[in-house]
Amino acid sequence: MKDLIGLMGKAKEMQAKFQAMQEEIASLEASGQSGGGLVQVTISGKFEMRSLKIDPSLFKEDDVEILEDLILAAHNDAKTKVEAIMQEKTKALTAGLPIPPGMKLPF
Repeated sequence: MKDLIGLMGKAKEMQAKFQAMQEEIASLEASGQSGGGLVQVTISGKFEMRSLKIDPSLFKEDDVEILEDLILAAHNDAKTKVEAIMQEKTKALTAGLPIPPGMKLPF
């Protein structure tokens, strides 16, 4: 019974830590780029685009499709960076817990 109470206490503590981590992640920002820095995107920890910068040299009529592809690539680069930060923070928080491999946190 004592183990169950201890486990419940740890679960409650873990829940508070996860909530704090989620708030911290939501306030994160990461920038991604493509085309050698010609297109830059900044997104939040919730994957919302915060800013977009496009080098003026890309504003040519024939390059619209290239520009669209570069914007997508920059966004995906920034998203990958946010996901990596989230994974690091989750790993640090769950260190030592018997969590099955492949289980993604926070739920």
